[in-house]
Amino acid sequence: MGNESFSARITSGDNSILPLKTDEDVVRLRKQVRDDLVALGFSLIEQTKMVTAASELARNTLRYGGGGEAHVSRRHDNDRTGVELRFIDNGPGIANLELAMTDGYTSGGGLGLGLSGAKRLADEFQIDTEPGKGTTVRIAKWKML
Repeated sequence: MGNESFSARITSGDNSILPLKTDEDVVRLRKQVRDDLVALGFSLIEQTKMVTAASELARNTLRYGGGGEAHVSRRHDNDRTGVELRFIDNGPGIANLELAMTDGYTSGGGLGLGLSGAKRLADEFQIDTEPGKGTTVRIAKWKML
């Protein structure tokens, strides 16, 4: 099964789409994110923050969204460069987003730091969710040129 997930990876220039169906997919995502951050010259601290956020959100996609995919994109602006991640699932959505964003809240027995922790670790954070329609979480990390 792990080989099927790996072969499903789509890459085009500065964009990659990785499936999130297994724990091995989370490991591959972490490596992709770290590789992109290293290539763009991010510090070890910034790499660690973004890889940690990516790992938390990927695991949420698996655990609560029933799996999905991650879109990894290198972004370039006039005065900055960065990495943007989108985690997309078609799961049940989040019934109470305000509660889910509260530190310590968990619906699955974890530490409850996934969403709020990812928000603190990233430079940008956006979540779109609707009960019965799934969830998309977007985070980005930027570096001034």
